[in-house]
Amino acid sequence: MDAITQPLLDVRDLSVAFRHGDGASTAVDHVSFEIGRGECVALVGESGSGKSVSALSILKLLPYPTATHPSGSIRFKGQDLLQLPENEIRTIRGNDISIIFQEPMTSLNPLHTIEAQIGEILLLHKGIRGAKARARILELLTQVGIPEPETRLASYPHQLSGGQRQRVMIAMALANEPDLLIADEPTTALDVTVQAQILALLAEIRARTGMSLLFITHDLGIVRRIADVVCVMNNGKIVERGPVEQVFTAPQHPYTRALLAAEPKPDPAPPQPQAPVVMSTNDLKVWFPIKRGFLRRTVGHIKAVDGVSLAVRKGETLGVVGESGSGKTTLGLALLRLISSDGPIVFMGKDVQGLRAKEMRPFRRDMQIVFQDPFGALSPRMSVGDIVAEGLSVHQRSLSWDEREARVIKALADVGLDPETRSRYPHEFSGGQRQRISVARAVVLEPSFVVLDEPTSALDMLFQAQLVDLLRELQRKRNLTYMFISHDLRVVASLASHLIVMRNGKVVEEGPAADLFKHPKTDYTRALFAAAFRLEAAKGDVTAE
Repeated sequence: MDAITQPLLDVRDLSVAFRHGDGASTAVDHVSFEIGRGECVALVGESGSGKSVSALSILKLLPYPTATHPSGSIRFKGQDLLQLPENEIRTIRGNDISIIFQEPMTSLNPLHTIEAQIGEILLLHKGIRGAKARARILELLTQVGIPEPETRLASYPHQLSGGQRQRVMIAMALANEPDLLIADEPTTALDVTVQAQILALLAEIRARTGMSLLFITHDLGIVRRIADVVCVMNNGKIVERGPVEQVFTAPQHPYTRALLAAEPKPDPAPPQPQAPVVMSTNDLKVWFPIKRGFLRRTVGHIKAVDGVSLAVRKGETLGVVGESGSGKTTLGLALLRLISSDGPIVFMGKDVQGLRAKEMRPFRRDMQIVFQDPFGALSPRMSVGDIVAEGLSVHQRSLSWDEREARVIKALADVGLDPETRSRYPHEFSGGQRQRISVARAVVLEPSFVVLDEPTSALDMLFQAQLVDLLRELQRKRNLTYMFISHDLRVVASLASHLIVMRNGKVVEEGPAADLFKHPKTDYTRALFAAAFRLEAAKGDVTAE
């Protein structure tokens, strides 16, 4: 087979095992697939099915020697990558094959600016520096939808929103226009309008350069839109593969049929106009100063939250939607007094805005949060059991060790995790499983108010539906109040009683969720919904009607 007709990437009989103690566990079990030149192959499946492990094997990015390959080969342009020494595989990484990781905050260097991190790739592989490098960096940031990219060159990762960090990762991966791009959940943290931009960008680059794409995702709507071939993984095996339309219209394997049928049920919590207000604020502001010069004088402000007013009643779910960087997460953090803000914050009838840390502690048990990035939010030095039990140790010290353990076991079981895994550490779990741990840590305290910051973004379709059902069941059983922050309007529609739409730190539209989805009033809201429903059209999203 000559270089033109042979596949660009040929994975044959690949197995991956991880050593632990005296034994080993198999994460990938005799997997085979190939990617032709200019072709897009999608790997789909539930969290922990082996998708990311298969992808990381291609660039030998697994934790060797803990990870081993009992069988298989990975041939790229005829070379077996598994047999290459480190110095040779290093020349391929970032140049011939690039990868977009699922969790940008753990992949970006917190000590380097955005310009330095993208510039490093251009310098190492292309020798580009100075004004030419800066022009290319600005071009990349513009392509991936970073607004006013000149102002972001000197920013550090922690100064960007989750979606903006993911865009920077995509820009880094595309910098050298690789032959093969591995995209591991590249649109997970992005709002629907930017998802559409990124998918269009990837399609344009594929058409212009002939780049091949290995696309790992749990979003079946995106798979149908972008992929040529789909491989469905379950428990480390590929259970079904074929052209996208064939697999979607006539799935053969029971697991594929279950995956395609998984949808959150549209059964939002009803509005509670007579219920007491749990959380409210009026004209809330979170402004971050922009400092310049040798004396670091304040020359302006980034108005992350700019005059927001809201009230959430007992038993309701407030949905907060908007583009990445619109202020959604900042609003949630401000309401929980996790960042400084101006304006009253009334929780359970008491203004908590001016309280010191010690005075706030009695309220902490009743207000919890599930963060967007579970890997950054979970201590790598604590076992899962200790992470979930930590809040109980602080807020419910009267519980005995057995009682705490029982609460931890129940919380893990409630979110679909095997309680027997509670002695393991966060790095031993997939991204979706880590998000389940975050949810368990929040609900174990049985709080009154929970801020859910993109809780389903890292989850596969099956567990999205399960988590939505779980949140709804917990809400009804315990009369919980949620603030649900998300760019996934399908999930928001299934949970939200009331909806606010944010843009540039302001609320551009609000009202009962059912009314707003049917009759959006502003051009921005209509554009946001239109982008979402175009992405969901392949799946027949009920809210599109």
